[in-house]
Amino acid sequence: MRAALALLLCATPVSLSVGAEVAPFVVTGDAIEAPLLAMPGDAARGEAIVKNRETANCLICHSIPDARERFMGDLGPALAGVGARLTPGQIRLRLVDPTRLNPSAIMPAYHRTEGLRHVDARYLGRPVLSAMEIEDVVAYLARLKE
Repeated sequence: MRAALALLLCATPVSLSVGAEVAPFVVTGDAIEAPLLAMPGDAARGEAIVKNRETANCLICHSIPDARERFMGDLGPALAGVGARLTPGQIRLRLVDPTRLNPSAIMPAYHRTEGLRHVDARYLGRPVLSAMEIEDVVAYLARLKE
């Protein structure tokens, strides 16, 4: 299953993070409390990123509370209520690099470039999601309280 997931993630087209660099961050406990940028994330853009099957491809593993979306995965936890279960900082760390919490996590590190293996040439040296895109997704997921 991991190989299939890795192939699917490698098959995704280049995201909006072209030319983006990894933003500095500090992990405190199980969270990155400070946003990666001074500019707040936009929940509408974050929702579009989560639903886009060609950028983050979140729905391949997770479901969201939107009946209009079809073919959502169940490898990862449902994202309904994630805003009530996790703080924005906890969500941020899980997006930036979930292996900091679970070294065997199958979820890709969306904002990391170091220490990765089998990286598609399109993503060499740059994160899958930019710091702004991470903040947009955090803003969207933090709103999912139910």
